[in-house]
Amino acid sequence: MSHEFYIYVSYGVTGLVILALIGWVWLDGRARQRELKELEAAGVRRRSATVAGDRQA
Repeated sequence: MSHEFYIYVSYGVTGLVILALIGWVWLDGRARQRELKELEAAGVRRRSATVAGDRQA
């Protein structure tokens, strides 16, 4: 086995792992956004969101 083969395989595996992580983060982000939309549709609001007339001085 040559050194070049080892290097190419190492770069290939690293690239695949990085692409898999990017895909996982992207899909997870979409899932979290969908969950947030469902919660907001159900009437659940963020604590940081202010409602008109509900401001504390």
